[in-house]
Amino acid sequence: MIGHELGGRYQVIERIGGGGMALVYRAHDILLNRNVAIKVLRSQFVHDEEFIRRFRREAQSAASLSHPNVVSIYDVGQEDEIHYIVMEYVEGKNLNEIIKERAPLQVDEAVRIASQICDALDHAHQNQIIHRDIKPHNILIGRNGRVKVTDFGIARAVTSTTITQTGSVVGSVHYFSPEHAKGVATGEKSDLYSLGIVLYQMLTGSLPFLGESPISVALKHLQEEFEEPKLLNPLIPQSVENVILRSMRKNPEERYQSAKQMLQDLESCLLPERRSEPKAEFQDDDDEDKTRIIPAIKPIQRSQGNRGGNTERMRHSDEPEVPVSSGKKKWGRPALWIGLTLLILLAMASVVWYVNAKLVIPEVAVPNVINLSLNDAKAKLSELGIEVEEPVTEIYNPNYGEGIVYKQSKQENTKVKKNTSIQLTVSTAKPLTKMPDLSNQTFDEAVKALLDLGVAQNRISQDTRTSSDVAAGKVITQDPLPASDFDPEAVQVTLILSKGEESVTMPDLINLTEKEARAKLEAVKLVLEEVKEEASFSVDKGKVVKQWPYDKGVPTPPGTKITITLSSGYPPEALNYTYNLPVAPTQEGKKTKIRIEYADARNNGEKQEWGTRTITKNQVLSINMLLAPNKDGVVLIYRDGELYDTYPVSYVDAKNGTVPVPTLPEPSRTPDPTQAPTEPPPSEQPTSDPAMAPDQGGNSTGNGTGNNGGDNGANGTGNADQTGFVPGNGQQGDSAKHVASSNGKNKDKSLKHKDNKDH
Repeated sequence: MIGHELGGRYQVIERIGGGGMALVYRAHDILLNRNVAIKVLRSQFVHDEEFIRRFRREAQSAASLSHPNVVSIYDVGQEDEIHYIVMEYVEGKNLNEIIKERAPLQVDEAVRIASQICDALDHAHQNQIIHRDIKPHNILIGRNGRVKVTDFGIARAVTSTTITQTGSVVGSVHYFSPEHAKGVATGEKSDLYSLGIVLYQMLTGSLPFLGESPISVALKHLQEEFEEPKLLNPLIPQSVENVILRSMRKNPEERYQSAKQMLQDLESCLLPERRSEPKAEFQDDDDEDKTRIIPAIKPIQRSQGNRGGNTERMRHSDEPEVPVSSGKKKWGRPALWIGLTLLILLAMASVVWYVNAKLVIPEVAVPNVINLSLNDAKAKLSELGIEVEEPVTEIYNPNYGEGIVYKQSKQENTKVKKNTSIQLTVSTAKPLTKMPDLSNQTFDEAVKALLDLGVAQNRISQDTRTSSDVAAGKVITQDPLPASDFDPEAVQVTLILSKGEESVTMPDLINLTEKEARAKLEAVKLVLEEVKEEASFSVDKGKVVKQWPYDKGVPTPPGTKITITLSSGYPPEALNYTYNLPVAPTQEGKKTKIRIEYADARNNGEKQEWGTRTITKNQVLSINMLLAPNKDGVVLIYRDGELYDTYPVSYVDAKNGTVPVPTLPEPSRTPDPTQAPTEPPPSEQPTSDPAMAPDQGGNSTGNGTGNNGGDNGANGTGNADQTGFVPGNGQQGDSAKHVASSNGKNKDKSLKHKDNKDH
């Protein structure tokens, strides 16, 4: 039965008990996900149609009981020749085990248990169901102390059928009521008698009637008185003993009239005012089963007068007178009584001999069959007349080989009667587990599934390979393969994970246009998914500022969707500003190398090279800068390779037109004695800068025109955002005039400047 599935939903797990009529298994209800107890009828009853019919009827009536102290019956069914009842599974012990462990029980605990049993019987009796087999084995005590009565309905079916079939009474003889022992109809009061015996056993640790055979015990129920409980346990209150005495009266009429009446007595028997009540008294005159002393029968002495009277009556009789000898008259009737008595005694002796021959079975000692094979164990037991209960329990035990017995229900040297059956437990082959299919799971998910099956973490490894069908990071295949058998304690599992498709190198898209970026991505099988925009100080408008999610040079799976961000140009708050820096040579007329560096909002504030100029006279150099609210500028000037000065340019000052104008440095006028005077060199033409035009006459954000007079009449143009003097870059004469018109202040100003020949 172990491992069998009854009714398509009850998975049998283990055997937890059994009796003369049925075996009890713990099973799991797959449909409702709960544990249940299943009682399966033994095979010798499955072919009796009358028994099966009554069994079903009684089991169904028991299923109608709904009480907290009654084990609930969930289902009744049949599968092939297996008849079973599915009932509530109570996790705990039965009362018989508790009595063996710690009897006698405390009085209040025993009364509490008896009260719950009585409450269950009251509910059953009201539903016209008589238990007929109340005993500690059928009383379950849950872990929470709740009492549950089981085996309702089965006892009635078993008793009626076995009496009909065999002419004997089947049940627990130590808990029989007298009427049960007689084989007559039993009723509610029979259950109360059995409950009284259970209460007696809980409080004394012993049974009221014991005997060498079931017949002798049954006769004691009928004829003998039991030893009073207080003689065995003086701690029992008189009120509690009175409950036992009344429930165990041999005459049913002297017992409690109902379970409800007994329950009321149990609930009040421990009250202080009742503990010392007088002992209950009962009348025994009407007890027909009580052992009595019958006086011997004496022969009747007749007087002479009587004889004469008889003779006279005989004479008037129509029948002829038959002479009777005096000897026959004296011994005839006593001989008749003696003969009848001897005949009855002979008949009773024959009955007793026949019953003993049938019921008294010789005992044998149970041998030790552990570590034997099942066949050897059966042969050894069979030699002693002991049977092996079928089916044999088969459960894997790592300490024993396959087919070896490692447990027997009765210990070695236990005395049992011949033809008794014992249960053997045999070790099976080590059960193997089916490998689950872990495909398309992540590594963590697959490991969790294997750990749940008992595979140790250190016996799980992984490997990777490229795959165009399975997403990266998920299982492609495994070793062992799915559905193969494996031993969780020894298997080595390898999970093959996908790396995705063969990766490509992410190209650099920065400073490309959208069209260029798209073409570059398509060339390596990547997809341009989204285009965003953001302001940038460093990248020209319309070109890529960022690429996501991979930077250049990173291995990227083919087909990956890429997002680029294009520059929308400078932010609206950015300010283009021209900083005019006056410079002078170290000595007038002597060449001086001027190098300019600056930093502004572009390139994250890093320094940029503006350019280098070689000058021999004072000049103003225009430096175009980009400023922002949080990005100020700075200008650095180097003369002949040495840092001369640093000029900060604030965004706020530039916006408000309040940037300080550096003072024009004065070159030294002292001639160099080591150098002969030469003609002043022509104006140096500075090298052009890609971002600036420093050689165009003064540069600024406004527009202006400079007129240069002189011998050559050169003209220069420039820009200005401030009013004031802006020097030109053309050739200057003695009477050169410079006129600048500025759009920065929205008005024209004319400035005349007369150059000194010394310049």
